[in-house]
Amino acid sequence: MSPFGLPLSLHAKEVRVAWVGRTSTEEHQDPRQSLLRQLERCKVVLPESWVIVCHFYDVESGRMELERRGRGTGYDRFDIPIARDGGIADLLGEAPKDSRRFDVVICESMSRIARKMYETLSVERELERADVPVFASNEPIMLTGGRAQQILQRRINQSVAEYEVLNMLELSWGGTCTHIREGYNIGKPPHGYVAKILRHPNAAKAEKGLTRSRLEPDGVRGETVTLIAKWRYYEQLGTDTIAERLNQDLDRHPPPEPPGGLRARNAWSKSSVRDILRNPKYTGYQVYNRRARRSRGGRNRHNPPELWVWSAEPVHEPLIPRWMWEAINEKPGLRERSRDGVGLKNDPRAKRTYRFRRRVLCDCGRRMMGHTRPGGVYYRCYPAGNNRGRPDKHEGHPPTVYMREDLIMAEVSRFFAERVFGPNRRELFLAALDTADDAASRDREEQRQRLRRRLADIASKQDNVLGQAESADPTDPFVQGLRQRYNALETERLALVGTLDGLDEIERDQPDRPHASQADLLDALPHLALNLHRAPAELLDRLFDLTQLTIQVHYAADEATLKVVLPAENVTAIGHLGAATSDVSRQAGDECREAPGQGLCASGECPR
Repeated sequence: MSPFGLPLSLHAKEVRVAWVGRTSTEEHQDPRQSLLRQLERCKVVLPESWVIVCHFYDVESGRMELERRGRGTGYDRFDIPIARDGGIADLLGEAPKDSRRFDVVICESMSRIARKMYETLSVERELERADVPVFASNEPIMLTGGRAQQILQRRINQSVAEYEVLNMLELSWGGTCTHIREGYNIGKPPHGYVAKILRHPNAAKAEKGLTRSRLEPDGVRGETVTLIAKWRYYEQLGTDTIAERLNQDLDRHPPPEPPGGLRARNAWSKSSVRDILRNPKYTGYQVYNRRARRSRGGRNRHNPPELWVWSAEPVHEPLIPRWMWEAINEKPGLRERSRDGVGLKNDPRAKRTYRFRRRVLCDCGRRMMGHTRPGGVYYRCYPAGNNRGRPDKHEGHPPTVYMREDLIMAEVSRFFAERVFGPNRRELFLAALDTADDAASRDREEQRQRLRRRLADIASKQDNVLGQAESADPTDPFVQGLRQRYNALETERLALVGTLDGLDEIERDQPDRPHASQADLLDALPHLALNLHRAPAELLDRLFDLTQLTIQVHYAADEATLKVVLPAENVTAIGHLGAATSDVSRQAGDECREAPGQGLCASGECPR
């Protein structure tokens, strides 16, 4: 080594050089033209006795982590007339070997090795350990004298290159967000929509043939999306059951097609149903940034909802009401590993099923599981065995929470007999409204007040900006900055107005909020005498599905809340099902009196 850190062998008659190139993906650059240019620039600056003996290049993003680099294939489709000895990973793998074919490495610029300075420094360090110097065509190749000036220039170039990439990404991100907030679609339309092509608002771009698109419903496919949401919300069906129903009539319910038609199954699957239920674009809003395109491991992880970019207001016809979409996705993992129907689990060890399976919820957010003990049937929340990614401990949560099934059945039976099918159900419902504690309504009102204060603050700032701009030269850069500031405030104002309108929409359309007009639904139901404990499991499960029965267990207060919803479109079906349940229960009661000891009475045990 020389005193300045360069190997003395670089002064020899012939120096073997490894050329390193990289170009972005074919969508952003022409790989053939870019790599040929890089190689030519490197050849021009080489000292006379230096010869390029091997070529390492990749066609991929320079912002990828180093461990993921060099895994691309199919370079022959780019028609690159440069013999390839491998990628950056192959170069680093060969450098420490005694049999390596090169003495130095050259590239057009250090940004061709990687766009991130950290990754570039990592490559430099690996090569330095192997006594392999790295040169760039946009830097002076100095074999004598100090290297301080060269290193300073290199680090400046690397910093500028990383700055330019980040600045370009930020500008591109801002443009994309504006595109979304104005209601234009990006990418393939979701299943159930088609793209409506519009003239580009920029006249110069429109002349070049560029367009923009919005979404509009796609006939039977759009109707299928709405039907999926209704089945999920009103009947609480799982994704597997919904997929089975859809596959029974593929002409009425065409399945989604993957991009390019690749991997098409020509059938509905659980994942395709789940993707539709989770997609917020079906609410009529444009939404972006749900997935992080670049993440460690190469997987498209999902961003949290607070990072999503929404249009200020609905911009296309919704296929799923927003309140329904929010209710469906409030607890997306609640039905995880829970099957529909009343049959036994597909497990040879399964001996029985549970009447309130998947309907009993603990305050900690877990679904309580059926459990049989010598004293009877229970539902329990056992965090140690039912964590599903949640923290090991919940504040104040006992090691185990139990709820007896016979107590649940007694209260559910009484509730349906009195408040759903009983003769005094309307009076009971209206009386309950007087004492209902509508906490959700109070929260929405507090949010309204916060939004209105923020809107008033924005209006004051906009007036201030306009006052400064009125007396200044329109061509002054300061005035241009004021204009940008005003537009940013206007975008924020529109978003707040959209949120405020959304609160009003929830107030109008939220079906779970008790309202006197819902008593009319009760009038449409027949008066029936029910004994649900005697009804067949199939009828009970269907009745509970249509009425969205849930039992919320409050372990801190040692209480439980029973909740039933009466959707208007299901009232007729609920009435017919209640009548069928009443008839079967009456027959079961007659058989019980004829054959004592063979049935269950209202108390949960046969008294005979």
